[in-house]
Amino acid sequence: IVIVISVLAGKPGFSSALTPKEVLVIANFNAAYSLNLALYYMKKRGIPESNLIKLWVDDKEKISRKDYDEQIADPVRNFLKSKGEKREIKCIVTMYGVPLTILPYKKKAPKNKKSPKKKKLSGNSNSIMEDENSSVDSELSLVLLQDHNIGGWIPNPYFIASVNKGFMISKSDVLMVSRLDGPSEKIVRRIIDDSIETEARGLSGRAYLDARWPDKKGKKGSAYQLYDRSLHKAAKRIEESGLIEKVILEQSEELFQSGDGVDAALYSGWYSLGRYIDAFSWQKGAIGYHIASSECVTLKSKRNRGWCKMMLEKGVSATLGPVGEPYVQAFPPPEIFFSLILDGKFTLAESYILSVPYLSWKMVLIGDPLYRPFKNSNKKKIDTQID
Repeated sequence: IVIVISVLAGKPGFSSALTPKEVLVIANFNAAYSLNLALYYMKKRGIPESNLIKLWVDDKEKISRKDYDEQIADPVRNFLKSKGEKREIKCIVTMYGVPLTILPYKKKAPKNKKSPKKKKLSGNSNSIMEDENSSVDSELSLVLLQDHNIGGWIPNPYFIASVNKGFMISKSDVLMVSRLDGPSEKIVRRIIDDSIETEARGLSGRAYLDARWPDKKGKKGSAYQLYDRSLHKAAKRIEESGLIEKVILEQSEELFQSGDGVDAALYSGWYSLGRYIDAFSWQKGAIGYHIASSECVTLKSKRNRGWCKMMLEKGVSATLGPVGEPYVQAFPPPEIFFSLILDGKFTLAESYILSVPYLSWKMVLIGDPLYRPFKNSNKKKIDTQID
């Protein structure tokens, strides 16, 4: 199957790149620094003051499903619906202090009783069907839907590599969601500043792709082989773009080690579960993610060594990861995600929504949704044909 991004770019409903007036910011009035950071970000990006929701929820990373529904989803949904047909909001930003993970219901309906929220997801295993644990942000992407499946993932109708002919939801039901969060208030402020500064001058440095096997090796037909090949293809696309000074592809089961990742601007690789390897010196504005389970279970715990938290501490401006076991096919394929970033027309939030396969699930995008690190590049553009 061959997908041409330049053609598909007309389908998502993105007439142009995401603009500040289309961004809704959510702050937690009960969390230190949350509101101040929200106001700081909105001023920096020129987001209208009216595009702010102040919530009052516990200052914890985990929230019950009941509290999420009542204290987050309902206020956000009511705000959006109050705008009616004039609603311009396309993207939500959850700020530092807004909970990260939704816990499953403590009590489940009897097996012989059908629940309206337990719609069958074609092709999903029973383990996925029964999994109600999800990220706050992934659920917020479907906040306009008051009654949708919470027992497993929902195929994303914006995912440009999907082979589905029909979806459970429509594009009009979906909002982009990104998070400005991290281990500290200082780091969040740095992410905002670095993104704006880098956007003005352009992202420079090297790209590091960490595959596990040589191209076309690995277990044939598996999701692991698919994503490993996507890392190889991402390396090729990045190199062809001419926007990055050097591309380093590691294609053995070894991972990059200390000192290997000099001047890192882009990164994707696997598989060091919950154990960040301090191999990189990150360029200002760097974007990267590690394909492994539960890399975003916390952004605050000092003892945690997960890749999302540690990469933010070490200097990246944008990353992504899951709050629980997502299955490898839930990650944005690196080839697609980085091709969109390099193209320059798409913001971080748009690059993510077009490349993440599932919603109402585990994934979290961290970074300024308006960030476009290559928007002013005059260099050769990437070949956006993806196979």
